[in-house]
Amino acid sequence: MPSLADFSRKVTDNIEKVIVGKRQPVRLAIVALLSEGHVLLEDVPGVAKTMLARALAKSIGVTFARVQCTPDLLPTDVTGTSIFNQKTSDFEFRPGPVFHQILLADEVNRTTPRTQSALLECMGERQVTVDGNTHKLSRPFMVIATQNPVEHEGTFPLPEAQLDRFLLRLSIGYPSLDDEDDMLQRLQAGHPIETLRPIASVDELLLAQEQVKEVFVHDAVRKYLLQIVHATRRSGELLLGASPRASQALLRTSQALAGISNRNFVLPDDIKSLCGPVLEHRVILNPETRLRRKTTSQVVREVVESIPAPVEKKE
Repeated sequence: MPSLADFSRKVTDNIEKVIVGKRQPVRLAIVALLSEGHVLLEDVPGVAKTMLARALAKSIGVTFARVQCTPDLLPTDVTGTSIFNQKTSDFEFRPGPVFHQILLADEVNRTTPRTQSALLECMGERQVTVDGNTHKLSRPFMVIATQNPVEHEGTFPLPEAQLDRFLLRLSIGYPSLDDEDDMLQRLQAGHPIETLRPIASVDELLLAQEQVKEVFVHDAVRKYLLQIVHATRRSGELLLGASPRASQALLRTSQALAGISNRNFVLPDDIKSLCGPVLEHRVILNPETRLRRKTTSQVVREVVESIPAPVEKKE
């Protein structure tokens, strides 16, 4: 049976045929996939957000759909709708793109709150309700949403309830000069995404997702995690602290990170390294904190540093 580390290494190496020099975001996207969660990619245009989603889907051989979010996009354009069939004189359900296993919601903050909310049920319960009928989504299911943090004209900011549904918020960033030169050389003969082949199956992925749940978490490490989350709720610099869903997200992603690091137990360092991607989009700064030009990243980092990590007691 392949280990989580082997699975992660295969998928990472395959994606890096397309995404150059961005191992950390790629690893975190795999962590989210293994944790059965969703990802919000927040970055400027042209840094391969869409390409990361496509490469991830191709690497594990799952179905993929892209929805370009615009103000005129309707909820039924995402979930599907019932169509009257004249031959049978009955309504038939035509599934929308959300019934694919990886759904890319491109520029999700450009569509209206009504359409944004259509994603809530499928992200939380892995099902869609249309015309009173509930339709289950297949496993695996993952939403990768993108948004541009710089341009705000004509956008509808995601509400806290929607942000809380995303397991991780990631940023890819610009490539280095050498990495961008390597990228240009690869693109001369055609885009490498067109030749990318699956190197893992859906069954392997589902098995890996079950293996994540078996990674051991010591009581002291779990309490350390909870101390961090509860500290965000007591922080005088935050109007809103992290939710219980954040605790669950931090636990599961820590298990996945430990697994792909070839360990069967979680370390405090696993939790520390994931506090930013897991917690920063789930907390809200006080107006006074904003006036001091502090960011959620700085506040979360200060909260983490204020909690002493557990150490192993020697007998």
